[in-house]
Amino acid sequence: MKHTLIALSLFAAGTAMAQNVAVVNGKPIPLARMSMLERQVTEAGQKVTDEIKQKIRDELVTREIFVQEALARGLNKSPEFVDQMELARSSLLIRQLVADEKAKHPITDAQIKGEYDRVVGAMNAQEYNASHILVEDEAKAKDLIKQIQGGADFAELAKQNSKDPGSGANGGALDWATPDSYVPEFSGAMVKLAKGEVTSEPVKSQFGWHIIKLMDTRKAAAPDFAQVKDAVRKSLEQRQMAEFEGKLRKNARIQ
Repeated sequence: MKHTLIALSLFAAGTAMAQNVAVVNGKPIPLARMSMLERQVTEAGQKVTDEIKQKIRDELVTREIFVQEALARGLNKSPEFVDQMELARSSLLIRQLVADEKAKHPITDAQIKGEYDRVVGAMNAQEYNASHILVEDEAKAKDLIKQIQGGADFAELAKQNSKDPGSGANGGALDWATPDSYVPEFSGAMVKLAKGEVTSEPVKSQFGWHIIKLMDTRKAAAPDFAQVKDAVRKSLEQRQMAEFEGKLRKNARIQ
């Protein structure tokens, strides 16, 4: 009989350990808690090795020891702790609510493609291929404009005179860009030019005096769907949650 009781006791202890990470001062730490932390490690892109498992177990044991000491001191009854617990509780509930709402109303691939097509269809942005010569004073700029008007090669003048280290050596070429890529004074003058036209007056900006030549224009290219799919999904989810919040606020009694 005695041996049977010992065997049952050992069996019960083994079963308890199988369900728990450890038992600290009689208080079990559920295995589910360790599994949750292991999932977080995996989601962070890290492999859960035996060493990581041991570190997680040690951390859980340490936490339990600290928690038991805090409870023994009655810290769980302090006003500060109660307030912080309520904030933590509300944060967790909100997180669960958001996850539940997303699960019940998932954003579909069809919605993502539809939003992408809508945005691309509404795109009217123009790209400009311009060149410029940047000099330090207005008189120099006006002289260069006269030379260009007299038949001088714009690219050669840019190589010889431009103070812009990025484009000067390239004959002043700036490549394709939208107007908002430049300072307002520059873009304002550039968009008024016809293809092949050069500004008749120097354009002053914070960098100096510009002579601008418009090489060509084109409609801005749309980004590839595969490249922006995740960003579009996130945007739709944010819009969906904003609408959900608005609906809840509308139905709430706020005094």
